[in-house]
Amino acid sequence: MRRIPLNYSEARTKLGFRLRNAEDLNALASLTHYWQTKHSVYRRGARLGWNHLVAKRKAFAMGPFSPDWFPGSYDVPIPPVDSPKFRFIDLFAGIGGFRIAGQSFGGHCVFSSEIDRFARESYEHNYGEVPFGDICNIDSENIPDHDLLCAGFPCQAFSIAGRRGGFDDTRGTLFFEIARIIKAKRPKVVLLENVKGLTNHQKGRTLDTIIRTLKKNLRYIVPGPRILNARNFGVPQNRERIFIVAFREDVDAEAFQYPKAQDDSKTFLDIREEEAVASKYFVSERYWKSLKAHKARHAAKGNGFGYEIIPDDGQSNAIMVGGMGRERNLVIDQRPTMNEILNLRKPSGPINGESVRRMTPREWARLQGFPDSFQIAVSDGQAYKQFGNSVAIPVVKAMLEQIVPSLLSVKTSEELTQV
Repeated sequence: MRRIPLNYSEARTKLGFRLRNAEDLNALASLTHYWQTKHSVYRRGARLGWNHLVAKRKAFAMGPFSPDWFPGSYDVPIPPVDSPKFRFIDLFAGIGGFRIAGQSFGGHCVFSSEIDRFARESYEHNYGEVPFGDICNIDSENIPDHDLLCAGFPCQAFSIAGRRGGFDDTRGTLFFEIARIIKAKRPKVVLLENVKGLTNHQKGRTLDTIIRTLKKNLRYIVPGPRILNARNFGVPQNRERIFIVAFREDVDAEAFQYPKAQDDSKTFLDIREEEAVASKYFVSERYWKSLKAHKARHAAKGNGFGYEIIPDDGQSNAIMVGGMGRERNLVIDQRPTMNEILNLRKPSGPINGESVRRMTPREWARLQGFPDSFQIAVSDGQAYKQFGNSVAIPVVKAMLEQIVPSLLSVKTSEELTQV
């Protein structure tokens, strides 16, 4: 009789976790969610997923699916919590910033969804769970009940003309997908994050529609949204984001207060790589000259565009994807000697003689509050994108510090039957 895998890594190796198509994704997402939650909503999908994966791995017969079999341990960087206090879901999950924050307060993630395949790879590698794909294709009845809904969703325009307002205005947007899940599952608390520009998007109509939908259509209590800056919560990054929190009517919303600034003392030196970094992160001499010329042209026109060098005792600009996201957060790193710098080469030519380099993916991870235990399992390009799109974990933790006590004060119907 073949030995049952003892841990998650063995299980994934034997079953061959390869996402070639939508069927593979659904199989792996259902199975890994079932393993972590043991929830009946995933049982049928897990059985189908097991059969699908075993059929593809003819060289190794895993045997029939058993609902009683789970990995004995999770040998992943960030395993699920023991003895969870509440349940939450992670929508538009990215690489799990909300998940890390939620688990730090004893939360158990019972559902995750992410459309980007490289982000899903990072998520599975670190948490031992494959997120489901496009949330638009997921029936809310296939999502377990939960206490907290977390979502850092994209900012989109609402087509208001000809609509009656509220919930109807949100159709065709990703916020509508959030709203339909709230309507179906009625979580105790909803925590949303978005870019600062949401406040004036469509002259404020977008934010007004979101608040109106939560209040009037979904009957939640919504304190006024608040813009919070990551630099005030222990990371050296000037990153402003708007947070919206909504409480179900039976949850004590009056006890909630938005967190106040806690620690703005951190600088780049606090998150800099401990050792000298690889030559690939240093700017080539040719590109460095073009960056300086580009900045000079804009300066002559009275514009402030161009690269920016962050001093060791300074704080970074908001890290972001595209544009000059990396170039607005250059640093000077003279740990290699000047002769070593001048002798270093990269495919694009000799490295600049001023020791100017880009921040590394690990430094971007630290700017967002990711622990060093979080493993970077993708290319540098994907890593920059993933960390740039992520939520700042320390800010979410500060929010949850205010939210969780109210959340825990209300028992679910499931808990009440056990009293």
